[in-house]
Amino acid sequence: MNNCTLFLSTALLALAPCSTAVAQCPVGELEVIIQVSTDDYGNETLWQLVESGNDCGESPIFTGGNPAITCANAGNGQSPNGGYDANTVIEEGPFCLVEGASYDIISMDSYGDAQASFTVLVNGGYAGVFSGEGGSTTHTFVVTAPLERDMMFVASTTGFYCEVGLPVIVAGTVQNVGGQPVTSFDITYTIDGGGAQTETITTTLDPGEQYDFKLAAPWTPTEAGTNAFEVSISSVNNDIDQATANNATSVEMIVNPVIPDLSAQYLFAAPTLTVVGTGDDDILVPRDLDFHPDRSRNELWVINKDVPATGGSTVLFHNPGEAGQTYLLQRDVNARHFMSLPTGIAMGDNGNFSTCPGIWDANQNQATTTPFTGPTLWSADPEIYAQNLFGPLGSHLDMLHVTPKSQGIAHERWNKYWVVDGANQDVVMHDYRSDHGPGNDYHGNAIIHRYPEVSITRDPGDHIVSHCVVDKHTSWLYVVDHGGQRVLRLDTRSGTIAAGAPDFGPYESYVEYKNMTGATWEVVVDAGLQQPSGIDVVGDRLLVSDHGTGEIIIYNMADDFAEMGRIAATPGIMGIKVGPDGRIWYVNATSNTLVRVDPSEIVGVQEQGTTQFHLAPNPAKEFIYLTAPAGLALNTPVEVRDAAGRICQRTTVSTLLHGLDIHALAEGAYTVTAPGQQAQRFVVAR
Repeated sequence: MNNCTLFLSTALLALAPCSTAVAQCPVGELEVIIQVSTDDYGNETLWQLVESGNDCGESPIFTGGNPAITCANAGNGQSPNGGYDANTVIEEGPFCLVEGASYDIISMDSYGDAQASFTVLVNGGYAGVFSGEGGSTTHTFVVTAPLERDMMFVASTTGFYCEVGLPVIVAGTVQNVGGQPVTSFDITYTIDGGGAQTETITTTLDPGEQYDFKLAAPWTPTEAGTNAFEVSISSVNNDIDQATANNATSVEMIVNPVIPDLSAQYLFAAPTLTVVGTGDDDILVPRDLDFHPDRSRNELWVINKDVPATGGSTVLFHNPGEAGQTYLLQRDVNARHFMSLPTGIAMGDNGNFSTCPGIWDANQNQATTTPFTGPTLWSADPEIYAQNLFGPLGSHLDMLHVTPKSQGIAHERWNKYWVVDGANQDVVMHDYRSDHGPGNDYHGNAIIHRYPEVSITRDPGDHIVSHCVVDKHTSWLYVVDHGGQRVLRLDTRSGTIAAGAPDFGPYESYVEYKNMTGATWEVVVDAGLQQPSGIDVVGDRLLVSDHGTGEIIIYNMADDFAEMGRIAATPGIMGIKVGPDGRIWYVNATSNTLVRVDPSEIVGVQEQGTTQFHLAPNPAKEFIYLTAPAGLALNTPVEVRDAAGRICQRTTVSTLLHGLDIHALAEGAYTVTAPGQQAQRFVVAR
């Protein structure tokens, strides 16, 4: 059975009657209708409507579902025939119940993994939605006529972790819990109680219907720190909401500093390769890595390929590369299905992460023509992830099943990820939306878009990966095409839904599974690569690893992807990642190692003891970097003057922190000035 959350009801609640004629109930009673929503195992449901406080079987007002199930044998691991159909909405009632009184829905599941969900309507208006898990759950509701205008904030889907300068999409889910249709509503948000930002959303929501909103104007943080983010429903139908207690939600949002771009510094001299993890740290054929976005946790996660019989595993490094480094190997109890031969890992902005499988069929039937596999969503909390607490379906939060032999995965926002489909040789967007909770089995809440016009070829040996990454400044998805020895990019904001259905799958029901057509995509690198595998973006630099040559190639995206240079790493390299401090990290699947790449000289970062800025390298040839005093504003204006005092360039501290291109400057002496800072001299010498 499924553990439906409030999100699940989006499509189902649309079926709720919004102008149902009220039954002729006696005075003091109201009409109640109960909608039962089943999943793939509707036959496992039995439920009873009772007066609040009564036990199962004690004077039930109504009993629905499979009569082969009893109150005594709920959760016994059986799945008897009969009862409700799968994936249907069954409307029971109407019942005339006492106004103001409390009643219980006692829900039972014969198997015991999760249960059906229940939507309660009173006088045709929404009164509540319930779901549960395990063998038996009791849901209580009060029979109260709905207010005319009442909207509820179901959940915020705005990321918890973000970065200075990166746009943050303000999004969430709301629900019309009033008795009248909603035609418009206002969403307002504040940061640390500051100026309110409001946007009007025009739509039609019948009573009980949910709506996933996404504001058109993102919020772009300008300072690092922890912020109180509050978002609320501020008006309904151009009028006040008649019940404001359920209108708002707030979260703690962590804004991380900008990751410095040290890419050019790697090219001044040969970098140092520092082995941080080995097979002694349980690294076994690592294919990818990522940092947890809560940088205070200082966590680096490595994903191991392992073998089909066990499934893949992760190694979590605390304080990686530091004196106090520790590691934690974790493998889910059902990793052979949910993490089989994984190729990629991507951390989300909400405390979850997703992996993608390199296997043809997650049920270990490699001869099947209907493979059932795809990316899996997990909690990044080690006390939930891989803990054997949730039954035979392990700890996974969700899994989708239309991308066999996946090659790489990239996070966009919330539970939305992009996957390189190695079997179908294209790219697929997977939005899990809301998950089903640890160890449950409902996967139908997803929206999946396939981009068949984008073509990639996987490694025929099914070993070397073809990773991808979303540049969150621009929304371009960069994709390694291993077989084509090239790199592509796709504008994730482009394309329209095509007519018809995709040729591949689905093998289960989703909210939406469609092909996209007319998307903007192009080849950005088509030469100089032998066995490209890993990829990452920092600033306007694109980094690609070559498994065969053992190099990390740096491209300048601002200069038509011109190759800037190559870092000699080690053959066997796969996934690469730029860490929070700008250093490059990678995993090597041949030597079973985690490696940090240290540039020969670290410049361009703020130092707490510095009172004046200075420039390096000096003399300079192509780029020059600034070490800034602590507290100096990044938007502080900076001028570059030649020996005659003429202004050659105007820029800012933030530009110099990440490297100022001086190719256009002739050889000679120059002076850099900024308000409140002593002038600094540098020389261009080639």
